[in-house]
Amino acid sequence: MSSSNSEELVESITLYKPKPVLLHGYVGPFIVLHALWAIIWGVWLGQENYYEAGLIGLAIVTILQTLVYLFCHWSVHISSLLTCKQESDPQRATLAKVVPTPTNGSPELVKLQRLKDSDGQIRIWIVFQESKYEWDSETGSFQPLGFPVKQLLKTYLNHKGYQDDAETLQASRKYPANKTTMRIPTFKELFTERATAPFFVFQVFCVLLWCLDEYWMYSVFTLFMLVVFECTLVQQQLRNMSEIRNMGNKSYSIQVYRSRKWRPISTDELLPGDIVSVGRTHAEELIPCDMLLLRGPCIVDESMLTGESIPQMKEPVESEYSESGSGPDRRLDTDTDSKLRILFGGTRLVQHTPPSKSATSLRAPDNGCVCYVLRTGFSTSQGKLLRTILYGVKRVTANNLETFAFILFLLIFAVAAAGYVWVKGIEDPERNRYKLFLECTLILTSVIPPELPIELSLAVNSSVLSLSKLGVFCTEPFRIPFAGKTEICCFDKTGTLTSDNLVIEGVVVDGKKGKPEQLANLPIEVIQVLATCHSLVTLDDGTVVGDPLEKVSMKWIEWDLNKDVVVPKKQNNPNLRGIKIFHRYHFSSSLKRMSVIAGYSEGIQTEYFAAVKGAPEILRSMFADIPDDYDQTFLTYTCRGARVLALGMKRLGRLSHQEVRELSRDEIESELTFKGFIVVSCPLKPDSKPVLKEIMNSSHKAIMITGDNPLTACHVARQLNMTMRPTTLILNPETLSWESILKDVKLTFGEDSVDKLVKTYDLCISGDALTRLLTYKEKDLVRPLSKLLPHVTVYARMAPKQKEWVINAIKAQGYCTLMCGDGTNDVGALKHAHVGVAILSNCPEWMEKKQKLMAELAERRKEVAATPGKGDAAAIAGPTTPGGSSTIRPTTARPGARPPPGSRRAPNTNTGAAPPRDTMERQLAKMMKELEEEERAQIVKLGDASIAAPFSSKMSSIECICHVIKQGRCTLVTTLQMFKILALNALILAYSQSVLYLDGIKLSDSQATFHGLLLAACFFFISHSKPLKTLSKHRPLPNIFNAYTLATVLLQFCIHFVVLVWLVRSSLSFAPDDRPPKVDLERKFEPSLLNSTVYIVSLALQITTFAVNYRGHPFMESITQNKPFFYSMIFSGTAVVVITLGVMPDLNAQFEIVDIPTELQNSMLILFAADLVGAFILDRLCMLLFGEGRLQLK
Repeated sequence: MSSSNSEELVESITLYKPKPVLLHGYVGPFIVLHALWAIIWGVWLGQENYYEAGLIGLAIVTILQTLVYLFCHWSVHISSLLTCKQESDPQRATLAKVVPTPTNGSPELVKLQRLKDSDGQIRIWIVFQESKYEWDSETGSFQPLGFPVKQLLKTYLNHKGYQDDAETLQASRKYPANKTTMRIPTFKELFTERATAPFFVFQVFCVLLWCLDEYWMYSVFTLFMLVVFECTLVQQQLRNMSEIRNMGNKSYSIQVYRSRKWRPISTDELLPGDIVSVGRTHAEELIPCDMLLLRGPCIVDESMLTGESIPQMKEPVESEYSESGSGPDRRLDTDTDSKLRILFGGTRLVQHTPPSKSATSLRAPDNGCVCYVLRTGFSTSQGKLLRTILYGVKRVTANNLETFAFILFLLIFAVAAAGYVWVKGIEDPERNRYKLFLECTLILTSVIPPELPIELSLAVNSSVLSLSKLGVFCTEPFRIPFAGKTEICCFDKTGTLTSDNLVIEGVVVDGKKGKPEQLANLPIEVIQVLATCHSLVTLDDGTVVGDPLEKVSMKWIEWDLNKDVVVPKKQNNPNLRGIKIFHRYHFSSSLKRMSVIAGYSEGIQTEYFAAVKGAPEILRSMFADIPDDYDQTFLTYTCRGARVLALGMKRLGRLSHQEVRELSRDEIESELTFKGFIVVSCPLKPDSKPVLKEIMNSSHKAIMITGDNPLTACHVARQLNMTMRPTTLILNPETLSWESILKDVKLTFGEDSVDKLVKTYDLCISGDALTRLLTYKEKDLVRPLSKLLPHVTVYARMAPKQKEWVINAIKAQGYCTLMCGDGTNDVGALKHAHVGVAILSNCPEWMEKKQKLMAELAERRKEVAATPGKGDAAAIAGPTTPGGSSTIRPTTARPGARPPPGSRRAPNTNTGAAPPRDTMERQLAKMMKELEEEERAQIVKLGDASIAAPFSSKMSSIECICHVIKQGRCTLVTTLQMFKILALNALILAYSQSVLYLDGIKLSDSQATFHGLLLAACFFFISHSKPLKTLSKHRPLPNIFNAYTLATVLLQFCIHFVVLVWLVRSSLSFAPDDRPPKVDLERKFEPSLLNSTVYIVSLALQITTFAVNYRGHPFMESITQNKPFFYSMIFSGTAVVVITLGVMPDLNAQFEIVDIPTELQNSMLILFAADLVGAFILDRLCMLLFGEGRLQLK
């Protein structure tokens, strides 16, 4: 056995050798069993005396053999055990069982592949989920394919590609092709896969049993329904696969440096270690793989991969190498260098600058940026995301384990009923054993309704459709029930709770004045810092892209950016001149600051200066001198909820170009002159407060996890009423003590009990404090921290990995978590939460267009309806503008001649033209088609952009969280009530198929078919229940197994059982001959009073079961609001009454119902009503006692 622990994807790899076919577990042993049974039956028992018993034994052995074969198909572990022999030597092994980690797909048996190298060594590898693993003889295990991602920067810069064809051939043998396309299976292959799934096989087995029991019509109907449902799922799966395939990169020609010269090759042929040239093309092809930027800066749109709407500036490694002597000595760090140095496959190059001419460095003939290929194919960042979608765990519902446990619980009753039938049946020696065995098998299988997977899928699929109509798209439907269970809702702050429409309040130059200075009063040096210290870039079309805060700052100071030069828009001040930015040290979430080297002309020389901005607490130690009120000033504004950045400058004087290049970041970020604090207010989004109020009032704990300052975050939390207690405590990372904002309360961490602390104060933990707690060595602080985590309301200054850690730590305590964010910093947390919702930071225009169009449609239709006469044309044409032209759509004037202003118009101008109403319909249809096409394009783009989040919303509002939770609760409650109904039906069926069967009572084929149709219709209408518009403070029960479900099912069954037994006995008192002394199980069906009574009672009990167990408020529409379900109940109830009273003899004849005596009719109707009322009272009583979930923070 060998394992691979070096990558999170694979847990273990075990080597095997296949056994001969005769030794397979489903062949050899069963040949012996068949032969043994043939001997026992033919020699010992006697074939003539025990003919039926012999056939039953043969059927059991055959079924067991089929099951063992299917289990080999269903389980890789069973297949490897029964068909393979474990092998320790990789030279002799031919198969490998690969077991992935829990969240990365299913185990597989894959073939070992071998290739003899030029040096005579045999290389052994496997391919699992498009990833290659090579056998390492030193470690004795398979290891993931190693890519050149940890070399020295100097090595990358000096690399000249593959020098000859031999090197290229060797690399091509080692690395797979650079392709992220997938093979789409045929319809037949997918259907075969689904048709051999456990549930489908079981369903077909049940259908065959019904056929043997002569229920042909019912069997054919059920089988048809199952096949159609599976075909629909296969078609949907094929569509999804086609969409995923389109996400992969398409090949195109690219310049690569091989064999000491530049040559064009297809991107499919790229290999790690290649030197390539990339640039912006007219076709705007995507970057083909992950590559390191060596020479030439560029700007990349990464929205298709990460969801980050702001294009990212990428700096070449060359700049670091040439400016810092220590640069070449460090190794590439894919985590820290990814944002600035690495171009990811699947992203788009927006703009590039050709590398400068150099005698030693490579320069491509097409003037593209020179890059080093790091990873290709499915090993790239885009490839890993596609691989997750392709091979992720396939889960139909969130309650698989509970589903099986519930079925096992019901199986207890089925086994008891089947045992009763068998024991009682064999007491009669003349009774047909084959029919008896068939009936016992039917009783056991009745516990699992064939429509169970369909019914469970219907509720989830209905929610997926409803969410898509609300602009929320779900890529992992199995997570929808988790949304209903959510206990803790986590939110990012910037861009999620607060708006991107930032407002600059001013710059605090002197804290004693207590008021931010406006632009006119600012010193020149402050303006110079704001004008240069940013990461904004200008595209070729003049568009400025970058961080919203920096764009607002540039607009506020009224300066323009042109490439690397900033100039004031108005030349009012002669001292303000254009400034060139020579070098940027980009913002880093770990450093919490950025700096630039800039300069302006003084005669023929350049005056250089360094400009720095960042978090005030970080820059504090970098200033040569700070004001006395430094801390008090920035804390005052952060306590108000504003974003505060410290500004600093350092005069560098007149330097040569060489001296500027030799300046290190540490040099320019020391001995700074303090220039003030820029104060930026981040207004809340209009609906953040009401939405959070609704979420918190619906028994959810709301938590903020942000990268912003703790005081700012606490202020926003107070504005949103997330913190309600008088005092908020922030954990000081240096002293590890809780301190209030005003410093009037101080408590040592871990001294007070968690209960006392959380009942008195609201809590805030910063990223630095979290790191200190986790690395504290003097005593264990992790345990008290874990207890506190669900009670902390604000997590501030959190790095992306820390956000992810917080989510996982809360999950580990058993809480169901939801994470809502919008930026790349939230991707890890979004992926690890039970429910991750990515929202777009900017609402797409098409949504606004659609809303305006729909409003205009409604208004125009009203106008048309109100003015049918001569005003038709005017009403349809729309409001007339002052110029006399009419508008058909919000932004487009209708083509066609109109009378000029002041001219007369005839009362009717429709002669010879199409009717106005038809014209409007055509115009509206055209507009709607355009919008739908635009919407489809947005969906595909959005699917790529938020590929890491299970849910993605097209609107920037957090209202989508309410939609997701409502649908989740609705799905959860629907699933729960489905299980209650299925349980009651299974228990009633177990009784009717056992006790009543032995009395010769059975349904006709038409009766069973109508019964099945009614059941399917009711389940369909239940699954389409819609949630209420407001979230309830009550929580649904999270699990199927609970006191409420068990109590209500058993108590309701008791009432139904009494009614059924009572009416059966009443029927026999009117027609005692319906129960003959000797029952012939093989006789044809004949209508009787007893049969008619049992059939009508079963219909009535089914209707009662649906009506009573429909939950309705407070989670979804009531039974009267769900019109289709309500009308189906009314129709079914009326049909039962009509059949019982015999009002329509033809209908009774159709369903083979005999006339029922008046006295029995009255008894039946009275008992039906009593059964309905009694079951309803018992269910509501159980609900009152056990039926409400509660939010309990441990």
